[in-house]
Amino acid sequence: MAMKPELTGPDGRVVVRRWTRHPRCVALARADLRKALAGWGLIAVEEAALLVLSELITNAVRHARVPGRQIETRYLDQGDKVRIEVHDAADQLPKLRAPTPESVRGRGLVLVETLADQWGVTPRPAVGKAVWAVLALPADERASLASGERREGQS
Repeated sequence: MAMKPELTGPDGRVVVRRWTRHPRCVALARADLRKALAGWGLIAVEEAALLVLSELITNAVRHARVPGRQIETRYLDQGDKVRIEVHDAADQLPKLRAPTPESVRGRGLVLVETLADQWGVTPRPAVGKAVWAVLALPADERASLASGERREGQS
């Protein structure tokens, strides 16, 4: 389902993958992100990051119905934070909703907004968009990092 690992950046700080638009890609993308976070020493944000990714990529699988196009994920190590991007070829922008307690759908972006330090949508130059979120390490872990301590998982 994913393309070859050669799409990982030469310095290991960026991981890019392409996925077929199928629900199975969600679990595969989560496993890929989990591995990247461990390698970058960002396991403190793992739980929230995996949930955010699940919501973003599920939205792309459900709504970005452009024949012949794949979904692309990008994970970027930004020192004390991770940026998660999900690119698709659909031009329709996601909308943050205020779901009622009875609503079955429409909570995904509410979760993203709650868990992420920042999130947004960026149009792509040719077609489609990138929906992104940034999750930072907790303040106490950022302070440790600033004082020169190594993050777990980092050599």
